[in-house]
Amino acid sequence: MLGEIRGERSLMAFPFFAMAKNAWMKPLTYQNDGVSIEVRPSANGVATIYDKEIVLYIASLMAAKIDAGEQVGRDFVFTAHDLFTVTGSNQSARSYARLSEALGRLQGTQIKTNIEAGGEGEEGFFSWLSEAKLHYARTRKGERRLKAVKVRLCDWLYRAILLDQHVLDYANAYFQLGPIERRIYEVARSGCGEEGMEVGLETFRLQIGYQNPLANFRYALKQIAEADAIPDYRLTLVETVEQDRDAPRRRGRRPSVVQVRITRRPPALPDDRVGAPDDSDARPARRDSQPRCADG
Repeated sequence: MLGEIRGERSLMAFPFFAMAKNAWMKPLTYQNDGVSIEVRPSANGVATIYDKEIVLYIASLMAAKIDAGEQVGRDFVFTAHDLFTVTGSNQSARSYARLSEALGRLQGTQIKTNIEAGGEGEEGFFSWLSEAKLHYARTRKGERRLKAVKVRLCDWLYRAILLDQHVLDYANAYFQLGPIERRIYEVARSGCGEEGMEVGLETFRLQIGYQNPLANFRYALKQIAEADAIPDYRLTLVETVEQDRDAPRRRGRRPSVVQVRITRRPPALPDDRVGAPDDSDARPARRDSQPRCADG
């Protein structure tokens, strides 16, 4: 599968993965607006936003089969070459080693959430992949050569894609983004309608899954807003000074309230397109062409 990448809406809207390149050994939690998520690390850490590339690739394989009217199960077989081609990874030995490490984290990370999938809820923990295997063959010289990657998708995500069918396209430039930019794009893609979206800074930090202090997050967003490099969306920070007439007057700067505002970019003219999909185009019935509020 070398076509477009698609992802399940809940995985876009909520912080299921660690925003780190290296091993993240601490548990992750999210509690907001009736949604709860708990993520426990394996011995090799929590699955990261870069490990998520594999989950997105599997989700895309599954969605493509559904669109084609094919029967689809939880088992998927693909080559590392095809995965690397889609995600823009090089074909180095280090990339193959990272693939093995990522599969281990995806299988070992434990997730618990009250988000229902396919009209069903679950108690207890599950892993993204219940099975993950690398199949090798021997060359004439006796060297191992990777033939295929075989995985079994967790039942929760399988039901969400098959039954809920809340699957959204990703921009081609997604894999060139950094961790925070990836999450901003996903949150915008899953929740930003034609009128845009506006959310408080702290709430946005929780939804992104940013683990460092709020001041650091505000600085990072300011840099990202100035760079203006989020595909299909524009991010701005709106700062207003609190006006509380009953509060005693104090010297110094008054406290401010920061809102994060995200708006959709106007559709690019055909001659200016870089290759990203136009979200305004009509989509097949099995996909959501316009994001809606995520279910709690």
